[in-house]
Amino acid sequence: MANSLRVASVNVNGIRAAFRKGMGDWLAARDVDVLAMQEVRAQDEHLEEFLGSAGWHWLHDPCEIKGRAGVAIASRVPSLSHRVGLGGLDAQEQVQSSGRWLEAEFEFGDSQLTVVSNYTHSGEAETPRQEAKWAFLEAMGERMNELSDTREFAAIVGDFNVGHRELDIKNWRGNRKKSGFLPRERAFFDRYFGARGELITGVDGSEGPGHGWIDVGRTFAGEVEGPYTWWSNRGQAFDNDTGWRIDYHVVTPALGERVVDYRIDRAPSYDTRWSDHAPVVVDYRI
Repeated sequence: MANSLRVASVNVNGIRAAFRKGMGDWLAARDVDVLAMQEVRAQDEHLEEFLGSAGWHWLHDPCEIKGRAGVAIASRVPSLSHRVGLGGLDAQEQVQSSGRWLEAEFEFGDSQLTVVSNYTHSGEAETPRQEAKWAFLEAMGERMNELSDTREFAAIVGDFNVGHRELDIKNWRGNRKKSGFLPRERAFFDRYFGARGELITGVDGSEGPGHGWIDVGRTFAGEVEGPYTWWSNRGQAFDNDTGWRIDYHVVTPALGERVVDYRIDRAPSYDTRWSDHAPVVVDYRI
């Protein structure tokens, strides 16, 4: 699209399987400038095979725990610099959070853009897995403030593994005590999207300062159910559109003002999907 930059994000659920099922055809046709991927679960040679051979520049942060997580960013122009991982985590949390946070700086025309590929922990209520998620969500908020202070245009995109509001999950009543829709998780998002520095009361009753970022999906779609980005493979969830909106573009206010279009590339049918997540594609006027 002329005079705009297309940024897409998707949890590929294993890049090798995704390309085997048709991701390459989608990518070749979608005219994407920057693609952030989560749950890559591959080695560098696989990204070179799928992306490098097609002329993409790419960055990759694999998980230290083999076969899990992994984030990557592919782009039509090389990055100026990049950063791996979040600060504010102890040694064990860093290992658990490896392959989950990758930042890249790009220059497009006269503007610089930071894109973060984020794969937040799925968690599990009242287990150590959830403790790792709490630490990650806390560190994300701190990094948001750092990015806001130094970048005009920044986008944290990918699989956040939390439905912020009741509109974001079709069966929200049945998931109130499950990771992904816990009140404490949702309260982090209340603060992420609350006015910067203002005291925000979360859905769980907790209070804390807002970070001032913009939820592009909710802002663009309005007060409607979904639109969903992930569907369980169980039962008829996809066919019945019983989904979750857990994949986001979370952007600085200046970048939020530049949104031209927002789309979720939901597959036409269950058997044509190449991931259990749908790509989120946003055009920014840059």
